[in-house]
Amino acid sequence: MNGTPKTRVSTVTPIAPALVVASAADVPWHEEADVLVVGWGAAGASAAIEARSQGADVIVIDRFGGGGASALSGGVVYAGGGTVYQQQAGYDDSPQAMADYLRHEVNGVVSDDTVQKFCNESVANLQWLEAQGARFAATMPRYKTSYPPEGVFLYYSGNELVPAYGNPASTAKPAPRGHRVVAKGQSGATLFAALKSATLRAGVQPITQASVRRLVREQGSGRVLGVEIWQLPAGHEKTLRHAELDGLVAKWRLYQSKKADAARREQAGIEQALGSPRFVRARRGVVLSTGGYIYNPALIDQHAPHYRKGWPVGGAGCDGSGLRLGQSVGASDAELNNVSAWRFITPPAAWPKGLVINQRGERFCNEQVYGAKLGYEMVENQGGKAWLLLDSKLRWEAVRQCLFGGLWAFQFLPALMLMFKVARKARTLEDLARHIGVDAARLRTQVETANAAARGEREDAFGKSADMRQELKHGSFFAIDISIDQKMFPLATLTLGGLQVNELDGHVRNAQGQDIAGLFAAGRTAIGLASSRYVSGLSLADCIFSGRRAGRAAARE
Repeated sequence: MNGTPKTRVSTVTPIAPALVVASAADVPWHEEADVLVVGWGAAGASAAIEARSQGADVIVIDRFGGGGASALSGGVVYAGGGTVYQQQAGYDDSPQAMADYLRHEVNGVVSDDTVQKFCNESVANLQWLEAQGARFAATMPRYKTSYPPEGVFLYYSGNELVPAYGNPASTAKPAPRGHRVVAKGQSGATLFAALKSATLRAGVQPITQASVRRLVREQGSGRVLGVEIWQLPAGHEKTLRHAELDGLVAKWRLYQSKKADAARREQAGIEQALGSPRFVRARRGVVLSTGGYIYNPALIDQHAPHYRKGWPVGGAGCDGSGLRLGQSVGASDAELNNVSAWRFITPPAAWPKGLVINQRGERFCNEQVYGAKLGYEMVENQGGKAWLLLDSKLRWEAVRQCLFGGLWAFQFLPALMLMFKVARKARTLEDLARHIGVDAARLRTQVETANAAARGEREDAFGKSADMRQELKHGSFFAIDISIDQKMFPLATLTLGGLQVNELDGHVRNAQGQDIAGLFAAGRTAIGLASSRYVSGLSLADCIFSGRRAGRAAARE
C-alpha cells in the first residue's frame, strides 16, 4: 500500500475546556446580545422567540442551517388537557387526566409539580405554536398507528389505551394527545419552517454554519459570559457546499445511511478546514439547545453500548455538544444511559394481536404498548432479541391493512418484506420453535395461555386489553425476527439523557445542585419530560415547554 492512510474525519464537534477570564472586558468580543441560543431547532427557536418577547436582544447560533432533529421529525406535538382539536373530535380531556397518564411515562425524572405545570400549560403552548404559524386539525385514524396517514392529524401517540397506564381512581376515558402539524407528507419540516419564520419575524439574529466550541466564564463568579464559535466564511464555495449537504443528509438518512454518513463527514471536514474563531458575548444568558448525543460514538460506547446496533435518528448536530459544553463548566448530568428504542409493531394494526417472545420462547411485554416501551423491554431486558408470532389469519389481516389501509410506504413496505421474506414458517408450534431455536414446550405453553385469555377464560398475563387478544390457531404459524440487529427492520434509537436543570427556570445546575449563573438548557440537551420514556410528540412538546421557560429566564437574568 502506497502513501499514508487517510485519517477518518470525525463528525463530532470538538469541545474545548471553558475559557476562564477575570472579566468580560478581557475578551475581544466580535458580537454581543442579551441572550445567546446555541442550537436552532424547536427548543432553540422557542427560547429565542420567548426571550425576544421579554425585550431581550437575541442571537441564535447553529452549526448548520437550523432545524436539527425537529425538522427531520414527524412534527407531532403531545398536547392535551382539552385542546380545541380534542373537543372537535369528540374527546374530553383535562390537565389532571393528562398528568395522571404522563406520570407513568415520566417515572419521576422530573417532579410531579413540573408534570402538572406542563399539562396545565399544554393548551396554551399549542395556541402559542399556532400563533407562530403552525396548524393542527382534528381528523383521527381508524386504527392505532405509529404515525398517522396522510390527511390525519390527531391520534393516540402513546400508551393511553393500554389498561395498565390508566388511573384506577379516575373515570376519565383515554384521550388522543398526538397533535400532528398539518402538512403534506411528514410534518417536521413544516413545523420548523413556521418556527424559523417566527424567529426571524421576532428580530432574532441568526448565525449559521457556526459551531460553538467552548464557553467563556468569569473567574470569580463562575458566570457564563459567552461563547467561542468557529464559523465558515460567507460566500466561499465550500461554505455553499456545506449548506447543500444539509439537504442531502436529510434525503439520504432513511434509506442510504452510508451516503448520509459520508455527507456528514464531508461537512465536518469543511468545518475543520475553513472554520475561523470569534467570540460572542451574552450579557444575560446562554441557552444550550443542541439536541441529544446519538451521533457521538464515544458517548454511546460509554453510556449505552448495547444500543450500538440501533439505527440512530436525529439531526447531524445531535453529537452531545451542548451536553459537553455544560460539563465543561461543572454541570451535572443524568440519565445518559437512557436511549429510546422504537420497536413499532403497528401498523399494521393486526400485528399487536400476535405474540412477542424472547429467546426462551416466553412473552415478556404487552404487545399493544407504544413502540418505545416494547423496544426498551427488548433491549434492556432481553438482550435485544425478540420474535413476533402470527398465524395465517393474522398475517393475511396484516397484508390487507398494508395494501389497502392507506399506510405510509415506510410502514407497509418493511411489514410486507418481513412477512414474506424474513418470517420463518411452520405447520406446528414445535416445528416453529425448532426453526427459531426456542424451547418448544415453553412456546406452546405461552401460546395456549394467551389463547385462553383471548377466549375470555382468564386474564391476559401482561394486561393486554380484550380487543387486542386473538387466538393463534389458524393454518400455519409465522415468526418474524424483530431484534435490534434485524437489517430489514431497523430499530430507531434516540438519546434521552442530558444536563440537569432547575425545573422552575431551566438554569443548568452543577454537582452541588446550584444554578450555574448565565447558563440554561432546553430540549433534549436537558433533562425533561421525555427523558425517561419517550412517546411520540412528547419530545417536541417538551422542546416548546422547556425552550420558552429557558428563554424567559435568560432574558430576565
